[in-house]
Amino acid sequence: MAEDSIAILGGKGMLGTDLTEICAREGYDVRVLDLPEFDVTDSRRMREALAAESTIVNCAAYTDVDGAESEAELAHRVNAEAVGRLGSLARETGAWLLHISTDFVFDGELDRPYVETDTPNPISEYGRSKLAGERLLAESDCAFCILRLEWTYGLRGRNFVTKLVERAKADGKLKVVDDQIGSPTATTEAGKAICELLRRRPEGVFHFANAGYASRYEIAEFVFDKVPVDVDLSPCKTSDLVSPAQRPLNSRFDCSKITSVLGEPIPPWQVPLEGFLRRL
Repeated sequence: MAEDSIAILGGKGMLGTDLTEICAREGYDVRVLDLPEFDVTDSRRMREALAAESTIVNCAAYTDVDGAESEAELAHRVNAEAVGRLGSLARETGAWLLHISTDFVFDGELDRPYVETDTPNPISEYGRSKLAGERLLAESDCAFCILRLEWTYGLRGRNFVTKLVERAKADGKLKVVDDQIGSPTATTEAGKAICELLRRRPEGVFHFANAGYASRYEIAEFVFDKVPVDVDLSPCKTSDLVSPAQRPLNSRFDCSKITSVLGEPIPPWQVPLEGFLRRL
């Protein structure tokens, strides 16, 4: 097993694509495994593909938050059962496994930023499936690291930022919630952090987000201050919107634990977001 090789599951997705590029620049021999050729729910294929890997990053996930309410079985199959099997395989082969999770494992009712030891209490099927995956991974007794991310955006997928711009161009009028608080997190920044974790191979749970906090409405104001789109932007409350899944209002992460591992401050959310908007 080559110590400088890495298998990235879900490597064609928004995070996986940026992570693959960053790891390749850092000299890793990267193997990208993703649909349609590779399905994390296919245990036989997983075993065949990963038996010789020493390092695995699992970015593969069912991420449709609203869709999970009606497709709970599928969400749990991808986000929980497959993760448990992946952990069992990693234990058997001695691989170190980094698994991506989410702020949606929390209910968002805490009055401070969440630390890794806070008790999860998901309020959506998506969140419940991701928490189940975390627990099955821990029960597998493999060498693992769970990295919880929040509000990610990147060039290779639709996300809150790109949806804002699309809707503004299409409709010219937007209502955005001002009571969901968190931090927009660039997949490029998350990828850099993951690459550092690959070098250090810590175990346990870590929170990562770009520094600082803002409401989704404040983020929208920032976006349209930088992007020349004529839009009528107004705030609203989460309770004003009808959606299948509940969202946590407080998604703030305390990132002290991972900052001590990374050895340098995490950039404020405004810096990578401004760079991202210039590339759109």
